[in-house]
Amino acid sequence: MKAKKPITLIDSDKTGRPSRAEAEAAVRTLISWAGDDPDREGLRETPARVTRSYEEFFNGYAQDPVDLLARTFEETDGYDEMVVLRDIRFESHCEHHIAPILGKVHVAYLPDRRVVGISKLARVVEVYARRLQIQEKMTAQIANTIDEVLQPQGTAVVIEAAHQCMTTRGVHKPGVVMVTSRMLGAFRDNPPTRREFLELIGNPTNTGGNFT
Repeated sequence: MKAKKPITLIDSDKTGRPSRAEAEAAVRTLISWAGDDPDREGLRETPARVTRSYEEFFNGYAQDPVDLLARTFEETDGYDEMVVLRDIRFESHCEHHIAPILGKVHVAYLPDRRVVGISKLARVVEVYARRLQIQEKMTAQIANTIDEVLQPQGTAVVIEAAHQCMTTRGVHKPGVVMVTSRMLGAFRDNPPTRREFLELIGNPTNTGGNFT
């Protein structure tokens, strides 16, 4: 009688992404490593729940932020002043500890004939937030994408966020807010333009924001 072939969990898709079964098995391993029993009643469905949560937390990998900005409008009656979208709330995860990053993003651009629907700016923020991140990279990604696609006279992005990897572990310092910025074009080269933007978003260098 022929020996049965061993069953494995390897049924990854063509991109090399692990299967759902592999993801759930990994969660079971982490639960065991933490010291608990993944087969007890309260934890039995946890691997499936965590896997579904990850699909939501990290669905930014399945979206192209450039496509979101593809449709623009040129009927602006010559509008060439600053467009500012402030206080865009976001939730992301630190790529070092997979701990939450909670905060808000302020975005501005100076149109050069073309404008984009404001909801698209918020969606660009959301796409990059729903990936494993560090705040500095996320700031640059948002600004660079808007600047490259819309080709405005200038682009500015400021992010204010609290990092749970700093408040719930490690140094345990609650209430600390990290502020990052990227200024391109007129916002970098023209101090009055940059100053106007910072005044419009409430001068985040003095923030004491609460993101919990």
